[in-house]
Amino acid sequence: MYPIGNADTALISTDGGKHFLFDFADMRDPNNPNDKRIALAESVKEDIGWPKRKRVDVLAVTHGDNDHINRISETFWLEHAVKYQGEDRIRFEEMWVPAALIVEEGSTDETRIIRAEARHRFLKKKGIRVFSRPEHLKNWLATQGKKLDDYRDLVTDAGRTVPGLNLQDHGVEFFVHSPFAQRTKDGLLDRNGNCIVMQAVLRSGGTDTRVLLTGDCVSEEWTKIVTVTRAHGNNDRLAWDVFAIPHHCSYLSMAEEKGEYTTSPTPEFEWLLSQGAMRSIVVSTSDPIPLQTTVQPPHVETHRRYKETVTALDGTLVVTMEHPTKSNPKRVIIDIGSNGATLKKDILTSAVSAITTRSPRVG
Repeated sequence: MYPIGNADTALISTDGGKHFLFDFADMRDPNNPNDKRIALAESVKEDIGWPKRKRVDVLAVTHGDNDHINRISETFWLEHAVKYQGEDRIRFEEMWVPAALIVEEGSTDETRIIRAEARHRFLKKKGIRVFSRPEHLKNWLATQGKKLDDYRDLVTDAGRTVPGLNLQDHGVEFFVHSPFAQRTKDGLLDRNGNCIVMQAVLRSGGTDTRVLLTGDCVSEEWTKIVTVTRAHGNNDRLAWDVFAIPHHCSYLSMAEEKGEYTTSPTPEFEWLLSQGAMRSIVVSTSDPIPLQTTVQPPHVETHRRYKETVTALDGTLVVTMEHPTKSNPKRVIIDIGSNGATLKKDILTSAVSAITTRSPRVG
């Protein structure tokens, strides 16, 4: 994970040579010598082995907010228009997006460009996976003169693993928590339509390590995710060894109220926190934690509550813009191997991998 302020980018690299990039938000001002945020495009290129390797297997866009997509159109090779192509750009084999990113109207700037790329790939049935129940796309496809049945195999609903990846052959799988559909007395309704939330399970050295990738999911959606997951007996799908704190340590992901000193989680989020394993790693992808209350995240009250969980688990709490120091933040590198997840203390300047322990099962 990268120090880019209140923004998200996470790269998972497997022993088998696959790279999964979750969001990309290059927030650094190159004209400001005092900007401590990392030069993201340069760093990601280094980490995937540029120029020998010029692509990632997956670019996942959890949702269309700028702090998750900034400068994607400047950095990546996009198929829908020649002006977004060039040998200095990173290619991606497959794009992962929530259905809302395809069907929404009225988006502008970077979101509009990414929407155009997602629509282009979806209509061509190549290089994309969409997350939602398929019916969410039915009306939009009809406006394009297309039938839903011809596109169902490109759509994955919550409560399923992403097809084409498994622990036995690839050493990694992704279980989808959101966007999801929930049954009510009125029928099947879409909930949490704007953000991808996943549990990644990584197998290395005969050990499975679980990583929660949470985007900007807020407390109302967490209540639904936890309720639905537990109702289906899938408690293990919310277990975690690495927890990427949602929404840059905002109280809105934990509860509706910030709290006077410490944020008090909803019962469902309290249960989610209790699913962490001993010696887990919790990462706040955010600016440094303030000493006093603030309007914008990160919120010190919420950070205090995460710290309580980390202390109980004998774990580690990391803030991206404070690691290893506030004056010189670097990548947060987590090695995943036979001993589970380990935070690297030494900061490398050469290409890095999130998984370094090799095993026969990961190839």
